Amino acid sequence: MESSTLTHTTATIAASTLLLLLVTCMPAVSVETDADHCVWYGQCGIDPKTNAPLNCLYNGTAKPLADPKAVDLLQKLCPQYATNGSDSRTCCSYDQLQTLDLNMVLPRQFLLRCPSCYSNFLQLYCALTCNPQQSRYLAVQKTAEGDEPNTTVITSLDYYLSADYANGLFNSCKDVQFPGNNQKAIALFCGRAADECTPQDWLNYMGDTSNHKTPFTIDFVLTSTPLTRNDTRSVYYPMNDTIIPCSEATSNATHSCSCQDCQAACSAPTPPVPPRQPWRILGFDAMWFVMVCSFGGFIALFVPLVVWSLARGRADAYGKPRRDRELFTCCAKDESRVTEVKPSCLEKLNARCECMLRRSFTCWGVFCAGHPMLVLFAGLVISVSLSCGILMMQVTTDPVELWSEPTSTVRMQRDYYESHFVPFFRTEQLIIRAVDKDPIVHEYYPQGQQQFSSIFRKDFLHQVLDLQLSVERLTVHDEKLNRTVSLGDVCFTPLAPDNTNCTVQSMLNYYQNSHEMLDKVALDPDFQMFVTADYIDHFMSCVSDPVAIADMSDLHTPCIGTYGGPVAPWTALGGYPGFEYGNASALLISFIVQNRKSDPEFLQMAMSWEKAFVDFMKSYKNENLTISFNSERSIEDELERESQSDIITILVSYLIMFAYVSIALGHVRDGYRLLVDSKISLGLGGVLIVLVSVTTSIGTFSYAGVPVTLIIVEVVPFLVLAVGVDNIFILVQAYQRSVRRSDELLHEHVGRMVGEVGPSMLLSSLAETTAFFIGSMSSMPAVRAFSLYAALAVLVNFLLQITCFISLMTLDSKRQERYRVDILCCVRLNQKTEHVKPVTTEDQEGFLYKMVKHCYAPALLSKYIRPAVIIVFVGWIFACVAMVNKIEIGLDQSLSMPEDSFVLDYFKSMNEYLSVGPPVYFVVKDGFDYTTREQQNKVCGGNGCSEESLLGQLYKASTQPASSYVAHPASSWLDDYFDWSATSPCCRVYKNTDEFCNVSVVNDTCVACDIHQEQGRPAPEDFVHYLRFFLEDNPNILCAKGGHAAYGNAVELLHNQTSIGATYFMSYHTVLKTSADYINALESAQQISQNITRSLGVPGVEVFPYSIFYVFYEQYLTIIPATVQSLGLCLAAIFVVASVLLGFDFHSAGIIIVTIAMILLSMMGLMYLWSIPLNAISLVNLVMTVGIAVEFCSHITRAFATSVKLTRVERAKDALTEMGSSVLSGITLTKFGGIVVLAFSKSQIFQVFYFRMYVGIVLFGAVHGLAFLPVFLSYVGPTVNKKRLQTWNEIDANRGPCETDPLLQSSDSKQSVET
Repeated sequence: MESSTLTHTTATIAASTLLLLLVTCMPAVSVETDADHCVWYGQCGIDPKTNAPLNCLYNGTAKPLADPKAVDLLQKLCPQYATNGSDSRTCCSYDQLQTLDLNMVLPRQFLLRCPSCYSNFLQLYCALTCNPQQSRYLAVQKTAEGDEPNTTVITSLDYYLSADYANGLFNSCKDVQFPGNNQKAIALFCGRAADECTPQDWLNYMGDTSNHKTPFTIDFVLTSTPLTRNDTRSVYYPMNDTIIPCSEATSNATHSCSCQDCQAACSAPTPPVPPRQPWRILGFDAMWFVMVCSFGGFIALFVPLVVWSLARGRADAYGKPRRDRELFTCCAKDESRVTEVKPSCLEKLNARCECMLRRSFTCWGVFCAGHPMLVLFAGLVISVSLSCGILMMQVTTDPVELWSEPTSTVRMQRDYYESHFVPFFRTEQLIIRAVDKDPIVHEYYPQGQQQFSSIFRKDFLHQVLDLQLSVERLTVHDEKLNRTVSLGDVCFTPLAPDNTNCTVQSMLNYYQNSHEMLDKVALDPDFQMFVTADYIDHFMSCVSDPVAIADMSDLHTPCIGTYGGPVAPWTALGGYPGFEYGNASALLISFIVQNRKSDPEFLQMAMSWEKAFVDFMKSYKNENLTISFNSERSIEDELERESQSDIITILVSYLIMFAYVSIALGHVRDGYRLLVDSKISLGLGGVLIVLVSVTTSIGTFSYAGVPVTLIIVEVVPFLVLAVGVDNIFILVQAYQRSVRRSDELLHEHVGRMVGEVGPSMLLSSLAETTAFFIGSMSSMPAVRAFSLYAALAVLVNFLLQITCFISLMTLDSKRQERYRVDILCCVRLNQKTEHVKPVTTEDQEGFLYKMVKHCYAPALLSKYIRPAVIIVFVGWIFACVAMVNKIEIGLDQSLSMPEDSFVLDYFKSMNEYLSVGPPVYFVVKDGFDYTTREQQNKVCGGNGCSEESLLGQLYKASTQPASSYVAHPASSWLDDYFDWSATSPCCRVYKNTDEFCNVSVVNDTCVACDIHQEQGRPAPEDFVHYLRFFLEDNPNILCAKGGHAAYGNAVELLHNQTSIGATYFMSYHTVLKTSADYINALESAQQISQNITRSLGVPGVEVFPYSIFYVFYEQYLTIIPATVQSLGLCLAAIFVVASVLLGFDFHSAGIIIVTIAMILLSMMGLMYLWSIPLNAISLVNLVMTVGIAVEFCSHITRAFATSVKLTRVERAKDALTEMGSSVLSGITLTKFGGIVVLAFSKSQIFQVFYFRMYVGIVLFGAVHGLAFLPVFLSYVGPTVNKKRLQTWNEIDANRGPCETDPLLQSSDSKQSVET
């Protein structure tokens, strides 16, 4: 959009053919004498096509220049022929010199940045125009009658050039840049792409009258030896003047061309950065190689130990004595020996902490069970008060706020850019393909045929133009503003107020968006029967010179867009190889809309028009066109639509989980008691507590002004439900399995159960809460917000469960004891004697409990299964470690869209057809002094500039696009300002007001600016004063480098336009298709900017890159350390909390951490295998994994640590029996029902990041917690606490629940004693 609007670059070619002022009509002038002479002198005719003067035929000796002005002009242009002052004899008159000077205006603007190129170019035309020995290498071919009586003008001649001279001239100019248009200047003089241009092509185009700039034909004949013409027998010697290479200066007062304009002037190129090679060992992936070797080493150590242990077990069976039958044990295992060993201080502390926790929770449970209504009322009041904060809730949907830290580097750079320049434009784009794929064949008269793709069918282009014009005419009535909005109200108009046409980047703008121009043809001049040029010829000319005001075909129609700017072919065409634009398979049409973020009314207008655009495209039908489309607002609209549709999916998922919880809590002993023993009301109460904990968390933070994100709404309930339901099942099932003592009241019974399981609930909940609060230290906004809300929700959930749920459970127990029906509490069943049976321990055990106790635990912990489990899990973990470094980083933008979204089709088309990537701006912050030559040389790219300047480094980067991701050299307002200021017609002012006067204005009061030049640049005192004129100047045929269109927004003028603030230099990224491409492009641009900043060496002045996608991808530059930090801090917090709440049992805490780490590694392995990339969403899920993993690990580990069984295997069985069924039913089965629903969501994000990851969380949590952990504990778990064991042996079975130490009993053991 900021490409320069050089309305007439083709005029450059005029300059190229400069003054080809010839007019001959006869075969090579016959030479009457051997002396060299002129072939023309003076001007005596006008070419009717170009309105340019023609030269008079003259066959005589050179003439002196009598006019001093002519001598001065000759000295300026062709000093090699002005050695004798006024006595200098030449073949050119003053008029011819003036024409030469005028025709050099544009070449001077484009080529003077490389002095040797311009000098060689000027020399070519000086030798043509003024050399007194013209007849040596010029042969007149055709002449015509002049406008004046008895005169003849030359209309065609041959110009013999040395091939070496032509190649040298071409080589000195081929790399000269045209910064304003991000291309090479030679393309404007060659009629084709710079990379396709050759010396002969260049000369042919400049000498061909079909370019409509040259008034007569010049046939450049390249030869290395003298040629004799057959018709005249005259000998012609090729012109072979000295060529100055671009790497050399033209004089001591000038510099050689810069590296940017001359490859030969560059120092040894930096070798391209080699692509990152995968780490390999012996030809194998290194991580896999290391992990396989490590696993082999583990097997070599573990298997012999297992075999040795089993062998010892068999030996014991034959009566041979041995110390123990347990692998990896270090202490005696019979009760008598254990009780004889004195407990350590740590064991005593551990036992006391355990006793203190049990007593505290028992007393608390007794209180809550004894005063249920009071507790429920207090909980309700507090929860509702905090939940009311939801009324103040602020929902964040802005992707920038979601994924970018306000204080991050890129975020602050983005804010800096938008505060100093115009925010990046809003783009509405169409990608159009033809349904009919058959190519067309175009007839070139008289050359032959060429094939073009199907999108160049004229009827197809007419249909596309109809669509484009329909979009441009779209209007919509904005209800909020009560006004009609059109594209013209919101579009970008780079040349306003002079030109108010909207910027539409479209190939059809080559035809000025006109059906008539598309149909226009040129016929042969002789018979008017054959088409010599049509829309295809015009297209081929325009892609070579997009800024031409008249193409090189016989049509002579403009290529410049209606908005006054060029349409670069790579922005309007897609799906073509190399520069084969005729083989493009798609048309790209971009409507550029302004993005005035600080103007809410304008933004509302823009979004209203965009909505009308989307609605129109959704309803548009054309069987011949395949269209993909997108607007600036489409992604946000589709995300909102997706969120609304996902609400149903989420609700169904949660309803399934709620229903399961409500039903599964019940423990029905017989059919008659079904309605009494069911726990639907209690289950609903538990689920309601889970929901209230979420609303309380959201309300509390809403009071604090912390915004809510969709991730919080979607993920936190899942997390809290996992934690909450697990605790619910643990409480209820512990109560159901416990038989009330004969002397125990209901509230005492409930209190005793709370004392047993409360410490375990505290351990898991506090560990998770602390981990999440620590996780909120993350620099990623999404992770930080999730962690804050999750931490408070888990904490509130625990507090409500340990208070309100205990009270609900007490009330439900009273209902059950009174034979009242569940839910319908007023209904009471008759208590029949046959249904009143003594309650035994077996009656209290549910199906899952029995299955775990009698089947699963004995099988899992058998002597052959245990080592197999260890081997399988260790092998899996080694495999996961090998896969961790292969997880893709990023978020494919297509995943954020619903499966039925039109934006998905646009993303697919964009990846397939776009030919250039997003623009990138290299911003120089305020504080740099552009007025001094020393500082200018650190930035500019022309002659005299440092090779390591800003433009120089960007140019070098563009030569290595595969590694730098920079596609083109950057546009440079500084270099174009130098050229503009040095071009005499460009800068004019009204002498009465000193205001700028464009060169196209005809006004006697406009005079040339008095710009003081120092070596081709404005003097420091004039630099800023005239810069504002440059930025106001619209390009035109006489001054193609006016900076209004290209740089109007690139330079910030401060202090009433008396000083320069921030500026930018724009380039383009290469085509970016994957997240890795976007991340690498950002990283490369930052590295380039850092190097430039160091090269500038100005304290306080920084150069940084800005592109619209940077703010979303910055997170991925640091996501690996951020992931390690977040997960590491969570694990550290869990270790500290677990150690303290387990009575400083560091051994057990370490086992919990190891198991959680294994679950995390398993999740990462799943991410690789199931193509789940690492990004903020998956990182949130990994943090949540830590929290849920605590539930799978902590309860069983604590049960193991507090068990008083004598061997590790027995204690592992005991722990698995007591807690395994609750974990299995509380988390695993509950979650699977809800997770399955997520698979049917239309949201790809739900399918990938929620369904897949939630399945992994539950699956890996369950298998690690219920399979690996018990086996792991049976091998390396802590030994039995001797203080706890001794206390157990001293317990009197008849003591009550509040006496000495009965709280140290395990539930199973106490039940056996009581029975």
